[in-house]
Amino acid sequence: MTTTLPTFTPLENSLWLTLCARALDHRSPRPILGDAAADRIVRTLDYDYRRLNIDANLRVSVALRARKLDQVAAEFLARHPDAVGLDLGAGLDTRLARLDAAATVDWYDVDFPAVAAAREQLTPARPNGHVIGADVRDAGWLDAVPTDRPAVIVADGLMGFLTRDEMMTLWNRLVNHFPEGELVFNSYSRSALWLARHAPGTRSVADLIAFPGMDDPREPESWNPRLHLVKEILLSREPEVAEFPPFWRWYHRLAARSTAWSRKGTIVLRYRF
Repeated sequence: MTTTLPTFTPLENSLWLTLCARALDHRSPRPILGDAAADRIVRTLDYDYRRLNIDANLRVSVALRARKLDQVAAEFLARHPDAVGLDLGAGLDTRLARLDAAATVDWYDVDFPAVAAAREQLTPARPNGHVIGADVRDAGWLDAVPTDRPAVIVADGLMGFLTRDEMMTLWNRLVNHFPEGELVFNSYSRSALWLARHAPGTRSVADLIAFPGMDDPREPESWNPRLHLVKEILLSREPEVAEFPPFWRWYHRLAARSTAWSRKGTIVLRYRF
């Protein structure tokens, strides 16, 4: 059976970069994330990932940041089995399947309507999984999400495509919607975004980058008084670096000696509200 996808806009097409990176991680001899579902989707669609020029560093960085986002979400859901989970700009990610959350958790994958339609064809349905086809910058989609339960909100790759004002508005809307929760996303410093605009592996999304970069992880605390930084996770300092290919293992271990240098790479920020 042939799967026919909707026509994606350039912004919607950005989902292929992270999806294919996770698929390539699964195919590698020493996977970091081991996302078999991503590999299955790429093989099902026979997508030519070579056009994206994903190098080893991008592959392991995308896989490791997804693993860290999963870990934060899993820890939260273990403490709050009645929680709501949101994955913003979810693309074709199957995070809920990786988390295997309890049936008492309601999980919402949010992305543009065309991407939501593709999800319906390509990702396995789960009783506690819900798909919302909407632009996260719009206000109305959040009306479908309960307001009386704790929430864990995950965003993988989304931040780079929003302006600072859009990011502030979205975070405030989310924080004010729930009684308590955690927000975890991968952030970009200004130098990291400069590299993203010039590196071959991220050139496919370079023209879509809207965020100017954030060098101070405490900046969002000024956006909403309820937001408090729990942890800045610098991936160069995480133990999984030991599983990286030799050159990139050496590079990240060297980068780990400097916070400023580590911030040139992938950062995951975790906040509580």
